[in-house]
Amino acid sequence: MTIKDLMEIGRLLFAEIGKERLRPFETVPLGRGAGGDRTFPIDKKAEDIIIKYIEDLDEPLSIISEEAGIKELKGGGPIVMIDPIDGSKNAINGLPFYCTSIAVANGDTMGDVCMSIVVNLLTGDAFLAEKGKGAFFNGERIYAQTDDKFYLVAYEAPTPGTDIAKIMGLLSGAGRSRCFGAMALDLSYVAYGAISVFATPTPSRAFDFAGGYLLVKEAGGVLTDMAGSSIEGVKLDMKRSVPLLASGNKALHEKALRLLSLSP
Repeated sequence: MTIKDLMEIGRLLFAEIGKERLRPFETVPLGRGAGGDRTFPIDKKAEDIIIKYIEDLDEPLSIISEEAGIKELKGGGPIVMIDPIDGSKNAINGLPFYCTSIAVANGDTMGDVCMSIVVNLLTGDAFLAEKGKGAFFNGERIYAQTDDKFYLVAYEAPTPGTDIAKIMGLLSGAGRSRCFGAMALDLSYVAYGAISVFATPTPSRAFDFAGGYLLVKEAGGVLTDMAGSSIEGVKLDMKRSVPLLASGNKALHEKALRLLSLSP
């Protein structure tokens, strides 16, 4: 599997799902996926497109997807982490902020991720990263923020009653704050330099952030858990693992950690 394959999957997804982006999506869930969240028709459609493409490659690969779970192809091989629709609640409610995230790893930990793509399914914009080769937006090299000002802090708060209190110190120090509802796109825009810092206090699963992890790292940013510890050893599996903190650079990250320490 190559970076060109990820680009082609992105093109197919936008061609099939992007054309429906201004129409209401079906809101009745099909059930619950392997990750435990409700599976909506849009999730299933995106996953089917991705898995069919990967199966047609006829290569030994190990798929880990939010809906289908774990699937070994030809005995298994490099891991392909798939979040078919990140922000599916946005999609079915008509909020224009959702994406697909795919990461490929040559081992079983976050540090082994070697390439990734995040596709904005509203615009077709593709964020791509390849280990040691940089991060790209529609083919152009991108870099994370370079100074230490909190222009925009984004966050994810699945359980607002407890989550927001945990990051209040950080939010209080922000010039502006936003909660968009699609973590992979949040991380992509940290890599792009549009978001200074992103935080989510609720432990996330590897397929939620594997694609964004490599983007942030290759763009010069920093992504750790909310205590500042490395997440390179996080296992690529279906379990919820760590709360996340991503910043455009080391100085921003250190300031964010200090502000988080002031939260209740």
